[in-house]
Amino acid sequence: MSEKRAMDGLGAAMLIGFSGLMGFNQVVIKVSNGGFGPVFQAGMRSLIGLAVLLAWLAFRGQLKRANPPAPAQTPTHWTRSVHLWGLVSGLLFTAEFVCLYIALDLSSISRVTIIFNSMPVWLALAGHLLLPGERLNTLRMLGLVLAMGGVVLAVLHRGSDDASLLGDVLALAATLAWAGIALCARLSPLSAVPPIRQLTYQLATSALVLLAISPLFGPLLRNPNALHISGVVFQAVAIASLGYLLWLWLISIYRANAVASFSFLSPVIAAILGWLLLDEVIYPQVWAALALVAVGIVLINRK
Repeated sequence: MSEKRAMDGLGAAMLIGFSGLMGFNQVVIKVSNGGFGPVFQAGMRSLIGLAVLLAWLAFRGQLKRANPPAPAQTPTHWTRSVHLWGLVSGLLFTAEFVCLYIALDLSSISRVTIIFNSMPVWLALAGHLLLPGERLNTLRMLGLVLAMGGVVLAVLHRGSDDASLLGDVLALAATLAWAGIALCARLSPLSAVPPIRQLTYQLATSALVLLAISPLFGPLLRNPNALHISGVVFQAVAIASLGYLLWLWLISIYRANAVASFSFLSPVIAAILGWLLLDEVIYPQVWAALALVAVGIVLINRK
C-alpha cells in the first residue's frame, strides 16, 4: 500500500465545499424527518442515489464495463475479496445512516453533528496504528485529546430539552461506522477499486437493507409534503451520489487524516444553520465543544 500525498490547495477547496454541503445536509435530514420515518428516508435516499449513479455510469458507457484490478491481483481475488469487502463497506454505510438519521430525529443538529463529525479523531487513532505515514506526534496527540474533550463536553451537557442520551450514543455509533468505511477504502482490496464502484456497493447494500428494515422503526410516512420530498431528492443527488463519490475519490488520493480533518467545518456550519433556519438554541457549552473539536482536528492535521 503506497503512502498518500499531503493536502494541496485544490483538495482543500473541494473539502471546504464538501464540508459546507454536509453541514447543510444535517438540516435537510432534520426537516425531512418531519415527513418520513428516519430509516425509510435514508433508504429512499440510497435508492434514488443509486439510480443517479447508475444513470451517470450508463451515460459514460461504463455500466457494463468493469475496471480491471491492479496487475498484482488475480481475477479470483478481484471477484471474491473485493465483493466481500464491498459488502462490508455497504453494511457499515447502512449502520452509519440508521444511527445518524435516528439521532437527528431525537436530538438537536448541533449536538449530533459535534459527535458525528468527530470521525477524524477515531480515524487518526486508527491511522496511528494501521496507516503508513500517519503516526501521531505530540502535537497531533494533543489535538486528539482536545477534540475528544469537546465530544465529552457535548455529551455531558444535558441542559436542553433536545438532549437525548440515545441520540448521543447513536451519533457516536454513526461516526465509528464512517471511520470504518474510510479504513476499508485504505486497508482492504477496495483500495484498488475506483471510488465510483465503492459507492455503488454502499448505495446498493444500504438501499436494500434500509428499505427492508424500515417498517421496524415505526410509520414510514409522517404526512410528507413537497418540502420533505425535495429534501430527500437533494440528499440523494447532492450527497449520496455525487458528494460521497467526491469524498471517496479524495480519500483515495490524499492522506486519510488530512481529508477527515476538514470535517471540523461541518458541525460549525450545521449548528449555525440550525440556529438560523430551525431556531435551535446553541448553548455556551455547545460552542465550547465546537471550538475544542475544531481546534483539536486542526492540530491532528498539522505536519
